Amino acid sequence: MATVELSNVNKRYDSVEALADVSLEVADGSFVVFVGPSGCGKSTLLRAIAGLESIDSGTIMIAERDVTALEPSDRGVSMVFQSYALYPHMTVRANMEFGMKVNGTPPAERERRIAEAARILQLSELLERKPAQLSGGQRQRVAIGRSIVKNPEVFLFDEPLSNLDAKLRVQMRIELEALHKELNATMIYVTHDQVEAMTMADQIVVLNRGRVEQVGAPMDLYHRPATEFVAGFIGSPAMNIVDIESDLGRAIELRPGARRIGIRPEHIRIGEDGIAATIRVKEQLGGEAFLYTRTETGLDMVVKTDGEDHYAPGDRLHLTLPANRVHQFGADGTTLAGTG
Repeated sequence: MATVELSNVNKRYDSVEALADVSLEVADGSFVVFVGPSGCGKSTLLRAIAGLESIDSGTIMIAERDVTALEPSDRGVSMVFQSYALYPHMTVRANMEFGMKVNGTPPAERERRIAEAARILQLSELLERKPAQLSGGQRQRVAIGRSIVKNPEVFLFDEPLSNLDAKLRVQMRIELEALHKELNATMIYVTHDQVEAMTMADQIVVLNRGRVEQVGAPMDLYHRPATEFVAGFIGSPAMNIVDIESDLGRAIELRPGARRIGIRPEHIRIGEDGIAATIRVKEQLGGEAFLYTRTETGLDMVVKTDGEDHYAPGDRLHLTLPANRVHQFGADGTTLAGTG
């Protein structure tokens, strides 16, 4: 079984705590995404699994083997990086074959693996081209193909789509999801883009300052964030979060210990009564729109509406917060039970 198990993994760079007591289990055949802001430790954690970063303490198990002290080549993993890292003077075929040649894979087996990877990634017609003759998306598929032919137990992806334009990113997300289903492989994917995380993952691991904030299915994290940090990070636009002393906070029946409240833009209601606010900016996105409003006391609130609405900047609104949609957070940042 190609499970990945991390137990109490720690890593420091001088005075910086990059990974703090990380324990995690990645199930066999799952697609798990590490997500978080810059500097949260997600790439360090991926590189630790790959063996490209040593850890100070803890244990890393892959396919029920302790690989903590093993070299990267002995861990049964293959990594796709942000940069394509293709040999420019080699053809697609030669780029995919190079690692197998070094490892002594027999010629007939090399050819079989290349043909299968090319079929999966729709590269069969491009095998004799060189990287300069390929688009960005095609080059990334070659980099993925180079991983596939290694027959790894675990695929690792370090922000592989960040160099692509918006349209290609969407296309490659679809192709990676299809690849996961076809290979039924264990995949761990790092991104700073929480939209990628929401659309691709079976499980999301949210990291913050080297610590795991929450692990769960995408919609579980969206609807039931365990902390204020997760609530504010998952979702675009972000959840509206304000202090309880604000006019919005005073309109809510608060639980003991509440210090902040939050509500997602789509859950705010516009009506005849409620907190008065003025639209400062309207972001029209076709089928939906986002109203960036400011209350009379200076609170900025984002409200999601139907794209067919007739609101315009300068319009005055009244906002209400349904009690069953409001998340309440304690002084330590954790979500209080029974809210949201």
